[in-house]
Amino acid sequence: MYSAQELVTGPITFYEAAARALKYNLDYRLKLLESALASNIRDVSTNELLPQLVAAAGYTTRSNDSGGESIGIVDRQVSLRPSTSEERYHKLASLGASWNLLDFGVAYYRTQQKADQILMAEERRRKVAQNVLQDVRNAYWRALAAQRLKPEVDQLLSRTYVALRAARQAEDQGLLPRQDILAYQRALLDAVSLLTVRRQDLEFAQAELSALMSLPPGTPLVLADTEEGSLPAVVTPEPQLEQIALQNRPEIMEEWYRKRVNENDLNIAKAQLWPNIGIDASLQYDSNEFLYNNYWSQLGIRVSINLFRLLQLPALNDQAESQRKTDDMRRLALSMAILTQVRIGTLRYQLSLQELDFANDSLRVDRSLLDYARAAHTTSFGSELEVIRAEGRYLLSRYQREAAYSDAQAAWGRLFNSIGFDVMPDAIAKDDIKTLAQEIEKTVIAQQKREQELPAPSPSDQAQPPPQSAQPAPVPQLASPGGGNAPVSH
Repeated sequence: MYSAQELVTGPITFYEAAARALKYNLDYRLKLLESALASNIRDVSTNELLPQLVAAAGYTTRSNDSGGESIGIVDRQVSLRPSTSEERYHKLASLGASWNLLDFGVAYYRTQQKADQILMAEERRRKVAQNVLQDVRNAYWRALAAQRLKPEVDQLLSRTYVALRAARQAEDQGLLPRQDILAYQRALLDAVSLLTVRRQDLEFAQAELSALMSLPPGTPLVLADTEEGSLPAVVTPEPQLEQIALQNRPEIMEEWYRKRVNENDLNIAKAQLWPNIGIDASLQYDSNEFLYNNYWSQLGIRVSINLFRLLQLPALNDQAESQRKTDDMRRLALSMAILTQVRIGTLRYQLSLQELDFANDSLRVDRSLLDYARAAHTTSFGSELEVIRAEGRYLLSRYQREAAYSDAQAAWGRLFNSIGFDVMPDAIAKDDIKTLAQEIEKTVIAQQKREQELPAPSPSDQAQPPPQSAQPAPVPQLASPGGGNAPVSH
């Protein structure tokens, strides 16, 4: 699982995390192998299109002579003495080529199926890559938040526990009104509970990120303290995003290829109704010395047809129509789901931006309250508790702000991926981590510079199947200065 991995030599940036996830993630490596397997199967099917060329050699012997005698048909009298024209021991050799129209037609359609299955495997690989990168995006920013806040949280929790013990002592000694002391303890316990839950949630992201990058157990994970980039606004109209999603999504592309595979299944069944035309040509050798010609060539053509199979034609036509309607309905239902994802993704991203603005406002207010509490701090017991409580509120607001930012990044990634966009170079296995990370970053920057919007595709574009080497269309600006590719989460 961890062989041939590059060692982690420093803090990991977002692009390096994405590069490691693409290069070493086991799910993605499995899809690469499945694509290679589909290609090899296609190559095997291609060889079935060739005629059969058979070379044979043998040696024959028998315990006695073969031969016979002749008798007259009318008088039943023996006309020839017993004779033979075959040696007891002789050698045989032949080289024959044969070509069958039916076998050729079936092999042709199967080869087309294998070619489409390669493209289906490629679309599944794209989908897995998008899922992996989306998970990396979601886990990276939460793990980075945990790395930033964990030392401060640990320090504050330690001070809070000390303050709780002091509050209980003050309650026992009656230094403050009992109601005030209990209110302080309740506030401190609430802060401890919320901070503990937040810390656990963010720390889980570190373990998740390590698993996505397939880091060996025990490898210390230190993330680069990347500056947060501003999240972009969605400037492309939603109908255009929907059109692009229908063209780009791997699931839609895979359904187109599956439709062609199903059509070729019916073509194979119909091809078996054709007349079977076979052509045979061979060179023969026989060492039998009684033969007049020991070498000869022969050519044959044969035609046959199974008349009862023609009765299947109406049923095959009905099956073809039912299959077409089923494939279209499956693709239609999938298209509706994709359109829903785009709409929900747009709404979720807009709401996450609003939540981030609210978290920023809350953080600003809690920071002001903390500054006020520190400025008003005295040596009194109640004043110290108020400062600790203000610090707890402020740190919790920081957690909520970091969580809101990571949620906004994840929402942006889901929106970006809902239109089928992926940012990844062609060669992955050949590149080292640093080079691969630079290539991913270059692709992201190139997308960010594409400010002009694309013209919306015409609805008629959705009625035509994709070519054999269909490529996803580029996507208008939805790029974020703070992150990389944004695929769909698992």
